Amino acid sequence: MTLSVEEQARVNAPTQQRFALSYGDCDALGISYFAINYPWMERTYSVWLHGLGLDSDTMLDRIGAYTVGLKSECQYFTSCRVFDELVCTVVLEKLGNTSYVLGFDFTRGDELVAHGAITYAVRGADGAKAPIPPALLEALQTLGAPRAA
Repeated sequence: MTLSVEEQARVNAPTQQRFALSYGDCDALGISYFAINYPWMERTYSVWLHGLGLDSDTMLDRIGAYTVGLKSECQYFTSCRVFDELVCTVVLEKLGNTSYVLGFDFTRGDELVAHGAITYAVRGADGAKAPIPPALLEALQTLGAPRAA
């Protein structure tokens, strides 16, 4: 079976970002600052979208809709320290008609250290609620499920 260019992009779109904590990510005791996960959630989502050709700044022109973040949260299961290597993986938590919730599993090796979530709403050119466009819907359906804590 031969995949189209768009299908190949969906298969190869990176769903993970790997990073090491530095001193700037941690408090004076070397424990990671609680808000450090939020930029990584956004980076992981943006890089995944970019891999699909669905950059936020061109989404409206490309697929006729754009997304806005409505809510975010992060639950921490254990502390992380300076120089810990972490992986942030984007997963699908909930899929509605005009919104979706993406989860972000943070792992250190095999250990789940935190789990974040962002709720996105889809809007049309007029700013009103809009259904999730087919290209975005297909992309979202390729994401895995969150890990259990």
